[in-house]
Amino acid sequence: MNETLTPTVESLDALGRLESEAIHIMREVAGEFDRPVILFSGGKDSTLLLHLAVKAFWPAPVPFPLLHVDTGHNFGEVIDFRDRVVERYGLRLVVAKVQDWIDDGRLTERPDGTRNPLQTVPLLDSITENKFDAVFGGGRRDEERARAKERIFSLRNAFGQWEPRRQRPELWNLYNGRHRPGEHVRVFPLSNWTELDVWRYIQRENIELPSIYYAHEREVYQRDGMWLAEGPWGGPRAGETMVRKTIRYRTVGDGSCTGAVESVATTLDEVIAEVGASRLTERGATRADDRLSEAAMEDRKREGYF
Repeated sequence: MNETLTPTVESLDALGRLESEAIHIMREVAGEFDRPVILFSGGKDSTLLLHLAVKAFWPAPVPFPLLHVDTGHNFGEVIDFRDRVVERYGLRLVVAKVQDWIDDGRLTERPDGTRNPLQTVPLLDSITENKFDAVFGGGRRDEERARAKERIFSLRNAFGQWEPRRQRPELWNLYNGRHRPGEHVRVFPLSNWTELDVWRYIQRENIELPSIYYAHEREVYQRDGMWLAEGPWGGPRAGETMVRKTIRYRTVGDGSCTGAVESVATTLDEVIAEVGASRLTERGATRADDRLSEAAMEDRKREGYF
């Protein structure tokens, strides 16, 4: 007798188990919270999150809106991609522009020109204004040491701050979403993924990404061992020279502090081989804001950052 069997977790491969866990987390959030939102920048991790959300609730539409904290210092290719994806799936996108907070005096431009640290206030204000009680983020534990301290369900207090001592134990696949009025929970379905897992899954699922994740030629200059591009955030300083290089980006964000790596990887197979051979995390290799101090990321997270 022929029977149709539902695959068990044990029968899945490594990527299948990661996918199953992430989809389970998303469905748990949909059942426990009233107003969840997905942080979406158009980068590879948030694009993966959205892809998982589509699979989790198909054939129904994704039941969450998207939120992008826009520094105004984004790469054009990423913003174009973001808008195409939103239109493709018919989603609601909330955009919090850092420039609006600067214009009305709630924020002050930094002397170094970077706006990455300025994202926290617009993020928290947008969460409060829209009454979001669960916020999906694409953080992974292999990115940076402070990320590894966080649970999948990360409680944030009424000020949006992360308090490590209030992290709750997570036994098996049981997640505690309880929170007081004014508090919210950050949710990280990719906690157990690595950068290599992300790329292998992107290949398996044929997920489209912004073109800057693949090798291309660009005018860049070197600072602190990183290749930075010129843009509205500024350009080379005295003694720094623009050169044309074949590069790609491992992560995308504020252009003033997001560096590229020299690369000839134009295909998924080549990117996967390159990532597999790397001994530096993507943030450690390409994010200047994480080099400010040993605890730069943890300090920002305590203030309410992603």
